[in-house]
Amino acid sequence: MKFYKLKFANLERDLPIVSLSPVIKVASVNFLGDSELVQASALEIIRVLKDVKFDCLVGPEVKVVPILQELTRLLKQPRYVVFRKNITGYMVNPRKLNFFHGGLVLDGRDVDYLKGKRVVVVDDVVTTGHTLVYINKFLSEIDTEVVLNIAIFKQDDGKDINVSNFKHIAKLPVFKK
Repeated sequence: MKFYKLKFANLERDLPIVSLSPVIKVASVNFLGDSELVQASALEIIRVLKDVKFDCLVGPEVKVVPILQELTRLLKQPRYVVFRKNITGYMVNPRKLNFFHGGLVLDGRDVDYLKGKRVVVVDDVVTTGHTLVYINKFLSEIDTEVVLNIAIFKQDDGKDINVSNFKHIAKLPVFKK
């Protein structure tokens, strides 16, 4: 297996290069279990958020969850909201937005909590931006304003992410055959 040497916020990681398709490979980063990378990423996001007024942080499951937890702790926020991929048994009146390769689900209590709020959408790695587009669509439908979309990493294929107010901290390479 080949690896990409990531240098980020005074940390180094050897990221495996994995296939997304027969002609595209990417450096795969995983925040789950890497508390140093989570903490460094949260601090980088906080630098970007210093002048952003918002009420809540939201993000898609699963790898961004530890970053949301750390950000919420450091910013002394009361809570964060996670978009789930599936309805689970603990949800009350779940609301689902279907899209071409799956869906997004929020517990009905989270939908009520987010109505009328200003949120920052946080993601770990953005490749196409489709997840952000659908999260933004979902939030718009429940009368929630997205003031910023931010990712730790953008897979750099030269394409723009088609969502408003998008920022990223660093880039990861895309390897094409």
